[in-house]
Amino acid sequence: MSTSVLKDLRPYEVFKYFEEISQIPRGSGNEKGISDYLVSFAKELGLEVIQDSALNVIIKKPATLGYENAPTVIIQGHLDMVCEKNIGTDHDFEKDPLSLRVEGDYVYATGTTLGADNGIAIAYGMALLASKDIAHPAIEVLLTTDEETGMGGAMNLNPEDIKGRMLINIDSEEEGKLLVSCAGGLRDKITLPIQYEEISAKGDEVVLKVRGLKGGHSGMDINKERGNSNKIMGRVLVDLLEEIDYRVISLNGGSKNNAIPREFDARLMLLEDKIDVLKDRIQHWNKTLKNELKASDPEIKIELEVLEHKSQKAFSKDSTEKAVKLLYLIPNGIQTMSIEIKGLVQSSTNLGVVTTDENEVTYDSAIRSSIGTLKEDILAQSKLTAELMGAKISTQSAYPEWQYDANSKIRKIFEKVYEDLTGETPEIVAIHAGVECGLFKEKFGQIDMISFGPNLYDVHTPDEHVSISSVERMWNYLIEVLKAIK
Repeated sequence: MSTSVLKDLRPYEVFKYFEEISQIPRGSGNEKGISDYLVSFAKELGLEVIQDSALNVIIKKPATLGYENAPTVIIQGHLDMVCEKNIGTDHDFEKDPLSLRVEGDYVYATGTTLGADNGIAIAYGMALLASKDIAHPAIEVLLTTDEETGMGGAMNLNPEDIKGRMLINIDSEEEGKLLVSCAGGLRDKITLPIQYEEISAKGDEVVLKVRGLKGGHSGMDINKERGNSNKIMGRVLVDLLEEIDYRVISLNGGSKNNAIPREFDARLMLLEDKIDVLKDRIQHWNKTLKNELKASDPEIKIELEVLEHKSQKAFSKDSTEKAVKLLYLIPNGIQTMSIEIKGLVQSSTNLGVVTTDENEVTYDSAIRSSIGTLKEDILAQSKLTAELMGAKISTQSAYPEWQYDANSKIRKIFEKVYEDLTGETPEIVAIHAGVECGLFKEKFGQIDMISFGPNLYDVHTPDEHVSISSVERMWNYLIEVLKAIK
């Protein structure tokens, strides 16, 4: 490994392991390297380790002296990270290590996502397993794969491999908040078949680009009303249908359905010489969008690039209209708010990815809700929209919600320890995002769970960073919680 950047940070062991795993590419679907690394780590410590067919890793450590009769505790996180980078950043997520840097109280990766979601959980788990002076019950460190793209690892977990029935999930992102419930969700994919035709245009071939959006986590940040580049472009393109005779060549925006998309490229052929009209409309939309998004996305802009060459074929008129109208009509954003929990988004959907392949345009969305029937209602709207436009829809990666348990023992322990350490009362929260606890509840039945974590910011974006001091405080908190479990 190269010279350590985090060697002076505390807690030393946590940041040592965080830096080590940051050298190993671990995007969703590319977790074998990190999974094998953890198996070797466990074997070097002489600990029992299980690596299953989904590459989930379970490492078991016996209780320390005096905790032999305490309930076994599962320390849980996930191995994969969201791989996002800034345009112009030279980084291959399949093979390159992350380039870490420290700025004040924060750790960043340069030009890319940091992977503190969920690398902090991995580092905490490794530090606990390697420790020789921390008192704790028997521990099962459970690290799953494919969490960010559908929770496939958790879905394929064999319940027989886990004995504990008290679980601490370390996939939350706000210190002082204890997560006790989450939304369920699913992914829906609409596919529109495209008919092409040869064109002989008098106008220019152009690319319209949406740039300058902040993006963010499609669950955690959906309440911040940030602009969605896919929906913005749909709005612009439908407007242009009234002013300009054009044909679509390709539509591409976003890269992950669980991230609010930041960029979109629409490649168009103008069938008539109306470039000046197009420029006027872009000027209008830039003014409009900067006004509408001045609080959430002040840097929003629509850019125009005029290409020198002209393509020989493009979408037919019918396919062009269907493709842009579908982009405009697909449900997106907050659908309902909770009446019972103030400020909680109850249901939402995020049109995260739009891609053009040889014969079709695909629209990929993530639907979330803490109420199963509302999730079904959003899907029904998407199905009807697809049907009206002659498109097909499929679903995948459905996962259940995690409901609040009023009698949770682990929650009461977390509350008391927090109050003892800080003199303050932690906030008990539910979030509008999927964590694996819902699947564990479905898979294991009677299991007592909670989720917590240090302060993370701008997760799922290249601006992701984690607070060093918060990592230390939450590490000390976790140690005290483990001591309190008898």
